[in-house]
Amino acid sequence: MPPPADIVKVAIEWPGAFPKLMEIDQVSACACVWSLANHDQFALQHADSSNFYITEKAQNAQQLHERIQSSSMDAKLEALKDLANYSRDVTFAQEFINLDGISLLTQMVESGTDFGDMLSFTLTAFVELMDHGIVSWDTFSVAFIKKIASYVNKFASDISILQRSLAILESMVLNSHDLYQKVAQEITIGQLIPHLQGTDQEIQTYTIAVINALFLKAPDDKRQEMANILAQKQLRSIILTHVIRAQRAINNEMAHQLYVLQVLTFNLLEDRMMTKMDPQDQAQRDIIFELRRIAFDAESEPNNSSGSIEKRKSMYTRDYKKLGFINHVNPAMDFTQTPPGMLALDNMLYFAKHHQDAYIRIVLENSSREDKHECPFGRSSIELTKMLCEILKVGELPSETCNDFHPMFFTHDRSFEEFFCICIQLLNKTWKEMRATSEDFNKVMQVVKEQIMRALTTKPSSLDQFKSKLQNLSYTEILKIRQSERMNQEDFQSRPILELKEKIQPEILELIKQQRLNRLVEGTCFRKLNSRRRQDKFWYCRLSPNHKVLHYGDLEESPQGEVPHDSLQDKCKSYCQYLNWRAERSSIGHFVCSLPSLNN
Repeated sequence: MPPPADIVKVAIEWPGAFPKLMEIDQVSACACVWSLANHDQFALQHADSSNFYITEKAQNAQQLHERIQSSSMDAKLEALKDLANYSRDVTFAQEFINLDGISLLTQMVESGTDFGDMLSFTLTAFVELMDHGIVSWDTFSVAFIKKIASYVNKFASDISILQRSLAILESMVLNSHDLYQKVAQEITIGQLIPHLQGTDQEIQTYTIAVINALFLKAPDDKRQEMANILAQKQLRSIILTHVIRAQRAINNEMAHQLYVLQVLTFNLLEDRMMTKMDPQDQAQRDIIFELRRIAFDAESEPNNSSGSIEKRKSMYTRDYKKLGFINHVNPAMDFTQTPPGMLALDNMLYFAKHHQDAYIRIVLENSSREDKHECPFGRSSIELTKMLCEILKVGELPSETCNDFHPMFFTHDRSFEEFFCICIQLLNKTWKEMRATSEDFNKVMQVVKEQIMRALTTKPSSLDQFKSKLQNLSYTEILKIRQSERMNQEDFQSRPILELKEKIQPEILELIKQQRLNRLVEGTCFRKLNSRRRQDKFWYCRLSPNHKVLHYGDLEESPQGEVPHDSLQDKCKSYCQYLNWRAERSSIGHFVCSLPSLNN
């Protein structure tokens, strides 16, 4: 018959006696092994370095409570060392706290009579006891807070005291709204910054943790003010120099704190992201006018220029169409969706002002393309801003376990805007590589998102390096990566999948061939182009139903529906004729999907 589940065998030793292997009941683990009197006052302790206790009552708690009040400094120091070790055990902590141990420690701190190791072990014990969550943080006095805050400066050279003081301040801010306000009055960013310029990564970690806590708990109306102070104190530059680019590896806890700071910084964008544009707000409308002026050099056209109001409205509508807005008449309506709200317009204006050549090139390049092949800058910017907010989780609280920070976001004061500027140029490049039309907009956005995500996973150290990574992730390269990943998936290499693929491949290839031929037979209309400018006339091309001849001819205007074969005056039969003819008419674009089908 198996022994009861609560009975376990453990090796137990008593000072001065031989260890014994005993069967004990876990429910009443204090059963006396050596027939000790008052055995319920003793505890089983792990023999390893953890100093954790097994039973619920511990005489040590009472003894230590008395020893730390000893008049002998040496005895008091030894007692505080033991207390710092034993306080990690929740059972001991509960017993010590029941003896009003927390109050005793806070009184010792407030008295200010202990220094050096004595103070260090006192603060260590306090941190360990409070970490169990047994005592509320709201119970501490202003005098205690002031004392702990003073240690951040007074004992800056004592690493252990500084580290524990920072840990206490962080916990106060995170666990009590009242204490946040009191700590914020005692600690300034200027007092914390010097601790980041040292070489001790643990102190740097706790310092950033305190800054994050103050940032996180600050009221909404104070958060931007705090961000401005951090900018004035050059926090980003200091972290980049002394933490990220220091000659040592970044541990997980530091990576987590940098991630939290990154998230909190980007969350400052949430207000603009969730703000709709007011079409009646002249200041907001002026931003759109500025985008138009920069793109088309409207500076030479004063507001009181000659011409009717209707003529100017028509000109504005034309230009807004070229800028890629969905609403050509009133582009302000494009920014009423949240997210991304006004943040998208902010990004567009930043791009136009700080990367003016690239902005003008993108706008003019697309305005000269055929309508359905243009990459609409306005619509693209709005959707891209929304995508970047999703990637960076703007508006979400930081995860308690994530450490996914990106060094490149610490290299620029306007990192989100610069991130957008790089990505909008990527979007335009990918659009051209995919030879996309307006119907392909969502497909292009999916590819762009994949390019961005893949580049981010490499953790580039700067925005320039991020841009370089994107250069190596062209649309062609993304297709290769996708194909390679599909082929490397174990399921696709299994025998049943390979057999099925071999069986249905001929049918699939035939289906593709028929679809391409049907598309050729249906035909497409193109604009006529020459080397100098776009012409107003059109031409149409389609494959004959027997798949032997290409019929083509000029048209005065774009047709509605298919054009009959007999209305197309010209045709070519041979493959060589077709190649020469195609070279002369470079606008054929996506029309011919499968050249081999013309050989049939």
